[in-house]
Amino acid sequence: MKRAELILLTITAMWGFTFPAMKVSLDYLPPILFLAYRFGIASLLMLIIFRSKVLRKETMREGFLLGLTLFFGHGFQIVGLKYTTASNSAFITSLYVVFTPFIAYFLLGERVKARDVLSLAIALTGLYLISGASSSIGYGDLLTALCAVSFAFQIVLVQRFGEKDYLSLAFWQIFWNFVLSLIFALAFEPRVFPREVLPWLGLLYTALFGTVIAFTLQVKYQKHTTAYKAALIYSMEPIFGSLSAFAILGERFTRRALAGAFLIMAGVWNEIKKN
Repeated sequence: MKRAELILLTITAMWGFTFPAMKVSLDYLPPILFLAYRFGIASLLMLIIFRSKVLRKETMREGFLLGLTLFFGHGFQIVGLKYTTASNSAFITSLYVVFTPFIAYFLLGERVKARDVLSLAIALTGLYLISGASSSIGYGDLLTALCAVSFAFQIVLVQRFGEKDYLSLAFWQIFWNFVLSLIFALAFEPRVFPREVLPWLGLLYTALFGTVIAFTLQVKYQKHTTAYKAALIYSMEPIFGSLSAFAILGERFTRRALAGAFLIMAGVWNEIKKN
């Protein structure tokens, strides 16, 4: 494995451990306000650490597009997390691996193969099982699936903008995510300032490790591999997410949910075999 791909695997572990941190924090904060706090803190940290290096106007437009995909991705994810388990959320989020080839086809001109379609079918069957195997998909699971589509767009766009200044690009996507989250939270959610320590620990972890470090390294190193390979590496996120949810929250799978998780990972593995 290349050094760049090893770094992408490391940030995947960081993202995996954000699931229990977010789940706990949602007991104290409305979901989009949580994102506003998270990305506001992350933006401030980047300004303190890197100062004027991140304020380059030439990457502002691309940063806005990335920030928009992140806003929808994290928005769907964290609202969905209120209605599903952290483990389910982690596995369903990994569907971006099977969505990425289709989006890359439209944005990057990469060819979609029959195996991509098969992987999608297998993974969607897993989504059906993990969400309860009912005629209507669970609300939280549906929102999390939409989050996976948004993150697939983000992965492809990072690849497309990879030659831009990585520090500035990382900052602008985080900053615009903060702005969009703040506007939405002020318009539709109650204004809450938590006084307990626990939600702040979740915010600090997700802001520093899950955002500043992870997204900066993603923008810097993903360009040294393909968008598709990056998505495959990120597919390890549900493994880290489920392990952390078990260790921290004590979450366990039902047999049906375990079968669904297995099928989702089988769909991902069917994609991995291409490489």
